[in-house]
Amino acid sequence: MVDQELTDIEIIELFNSEGKQQDAFRLIMSRYKERLYWHIRKIVVTHDDADDALQNCFIKIWQNLGGFQGNSALYTWLYRIATNEALTLLKKKKKVSQYSINDEDNNHGDALKSDPYFDGNDLQLKLQQAIATLPDKQRIIFNLKYFEEMKYQEISEITDTSIGSLKASYHHATKKIEAFLKENIE
Repeated sequence: MVDQELTDIEIIELFNSEGKQQDAFRLIMSRYKERLYWHIRKIVVTHDDADDALQNCFIKIWQNLGGFQGNSALYTWLYRIATNEALTLLKKKKKVSQYSINDEDNNHGDALKSDPYFDGNDLQLKLQQAIATLPDKQRIIFNLKYFEEMKYQEISEITDTSIGSLKASYHHATKKIEAFLKENIE
């Protein structure tokens, strides 16, 4: 059994060791699975979609971990893969879907209410509906800053966006969310 207290750098070194790839990958999965799941879930909304995107995310991680060069922190690299997989899933769903994006936003609340894994109250539901009205990139930036409490530098590495643009996007997202909540909370 491999020690759970290894640093990310040590896990990468372990992965690059002969015959230790599976041990290192299991450590990455145990350390990041839940965080990546909730990051993806905030983007795609439903448990089933998040589960599908997470599986695809770990397949990509397995396929590309040997090429990880350490130019960023491991977790920012993982979040970038997770973000891309979530966006890919959304794009596929929008292509297949016969309804407009506005219909999708309106159905967001219904999808959350019917999701057995959503246990939030009405205010949390309204917040999630407000977040769903944001464009994908603003929604991701808002989620990473607000829920994950990441620094702009980390978000910049994940989204490949300048810090100035991130700050502007976050500001616009919070204003849109505030306006939505003012209109929709009695």
